[in-house]
Amino acid sequence: MASTSRLENNKVCCYAHPEAALIEDYRAGDMICSDCGLVVGDRVIDVGSEWRTFSNEKSGVDPSRVGGPENPLLSGGDLSTIIGPGTGTASFDAFGAPKYQNRRTMSSSDRSLISAFKEISSMADRINLPKTIVDRANNLFKQVHDGKNLKGRSNDAKASACLYIACRQEGVPRTFKEICAVSKISKKEIGRCFKLTLKALETSVDLITTADFMCRFCANLDLPNMVQRAATHIAKKAVEMDIVPGRSPISVAAAAIYMASQASEHKRSQKEIGDIAGVADVTIRQSYKLMYPHAAKLFPDDFKFTTPIEQLPQM
Repeated sequence: MASTSRLENNKVCCYAHPEAALIEDYRAGDMICSDCGLVVGDRVIDVGSEWRTFSNEKSGVDPSRVGGPENPLLSGGDLSTIIGPGTGTASFDAFGAPKYQNRRTMSSSDRSLISAFKEISSMADRINLPKTIVDRANNLFKQVHDGKNLKGRSNDAKASACLYIACRQEGVPRTFKEICAVSKISKKEIGRCFKLTLKALETSVDLITTADFMCRFCANLDLPNMVQRAATHIAKKAVEMDIVPGRSPISVAAAAIYMASQASEHKRSQKEIGDIAGVADVTIRQSYKLMYPHAAKLFPDDFKFTTPIEQLPQM
């Protein structure tokens, strides 16, 4: 039997009509000559998708069979099998209990890791942290979990401490109160786990400075760039001149923002600043009292005063 097709330049074509276009019949798997109807090739492989996806589908059925991405933090790279829910009588035993359960395919260690990773991701979402910080926090938690150095501490406390450390290491520190606000754990317990984690992992974090919080606090207070620059300068000079010894960078930053805003037309109260910075009004007042006698030396030279230094509030 003579061949019904031939190859020209690595292209399948009809032997009688080499220039004719070929029609693909996906249902039958044939390639047909458009001029004479000759079946040039059969068993054509359909390289298209097995399913059709519509944007308004709400069935929740995922036609993909490749599974989720590999997670190197789990044992075995998370290449485990997840058994779907049974629908037929063969899926249940005589007592009505399912014959196959996913718990048997996952170790207790992996279950606790997955739970902690979900908690870290949830906390990060609530305070708008990027995925790089979430990944670093997950790695820190994995190291702590494998080392078994923090026995007796809850996974939620360890997850909160790891997220706090990850923020510090990535250069976008958050306060303990900010982490505590999105966590189920007290500030005291997070602080304990933070110290124990640093000791267990033999790592360190950079000291926080007033500049780490200034931009975020001023943005949340809707203050212009001029006030932010002045507050940054005031806080930096106050630390350099050792005017505020023993005061936390957060309280110094809050007091500097209060002083700069009171000297401008964009005034903010101690309560407004305290709510954003997470410090009490009395804490801001104590730092402001130490800074007020040196106000003339703290402001930048190019600052435009709306309220003169002599008329600034005295505590």
